[in-house]
Amino acid sequence: MCKGGRNVESILSVKNLNVKFRLRGRVLHAIRDVSLDLFPGESLAIVGESGSGKTVLTKTFIGLLDANGWVDSGEILYGGHNLAEFKTEPQWRTIRGREIAMVMQDPMTSLNPLKTIGAQIIEAILLHQHVSHEEAHRQMIEALSAVGIAEPERRSRQYPHEFSGGMRQRVVIAIAVACRPKILICDEPTTALDVTIQAQILELIKILRQKLHLTCVYITHDFGVVANVADRIAVMYAGDIVELGTCDEVFYDPRHPYTWALLSSLPQLGTKDEPLYSIQGTPPNLFHEVKGDAFAPRNPKALKIDFVERPPFFEVTPTHYARTWLMDPRAPKVEPPEHVRILREKGVNRVG
Repeated sequence: MCKGGRNVESILSVKNLNVKFRLRGRVLHAIRDVSLDLFPGESLAIVGESGSGKTVLTKTFIGLLDANGWVDSGEILYGGHNLAEFKTEPQWRTIRGREIAMVMQDPMTSLNPLKTIGAQIIEAILLHQHVSHEEAHRQMIEALSAVGIAEPERRSRQYPHEFSGGMRQRVVIAIAVACRPKILICDEPTTALDVTIQAQILELIKILRQKLHLTCVYITHDFGVVANVADRIAVMYAGDIVELGTCDEVFYDPRHPYTWALLSSLPQLGTKDEPLYSIQGTPPNLFHEVKGDAFAPRNPKALKIDFVERPPFFEVTPTHYARTWLMDPRAPKVEPPEHVRILREKGVNRVG
């Protein structure tokens, strides 16, 4: 289990979670026996390629799985409830928005083009709080100010198309934090934005996290994005968490070959006149049972046992775990790729 090595009690705890989807008469095993603890006030980044299960995992926290998906087994413990047992929309309304909120990657899919920005924020506040319309209006203005939108009274009367992409994302964040949730999930919050605006949005989330005492979960396929925002990193592959540790541990002392591959793909580590590293092969077909380490077929350094038996979590430090047979004391010593060795040296120099 990914406990994280802390003495602090978790705010949300996932235990042996399995999520499945029915597609064209077949069953896809999207989340495979995942366990994870989220701690109050922390910032956790969930990293992995598209299709690794990052978004599906967090959608189970707020009851937003597609109609053909279900929690097959496991627990999601929050506030004395097992969210995995929630079945009805009234149950989820006590959690979604009020306790746990989500910022989607494309603000235009989250905003109604026919309603003003102010009306949409007020609607969210009235849905989750027992307040008057006047109080909801006051909170709406406060939320727009908090996310850095100037002249909030005037701009609240405008429609989504009158805002730039970066401003629309600020509005979506304002809706998410308007009801003062305890956990904020940010699903690729900067994907559609240019680099300058990306940095501004990430900085805004950091400021709001501190100001509102939020616990944040970032979902991203980009390791470069998480370096400045995450306290801990969970690396996901094929519906499973394969490595978990502090930001420094995962960046500078990664242990799973998939984490090695993701880090080697960072453009910042590229060498002039050399092609960027890319991970060969494709993720496994989750319609079929995965045997052993799911990454083994794409791992040139895979051991024989990787194709046969799923590795357990091996403890690197009390806060760092990796699900790889390379951590077994009986395993042969395998050196990480050159890019990872360079990162490791940087980490040693930072500590030194």
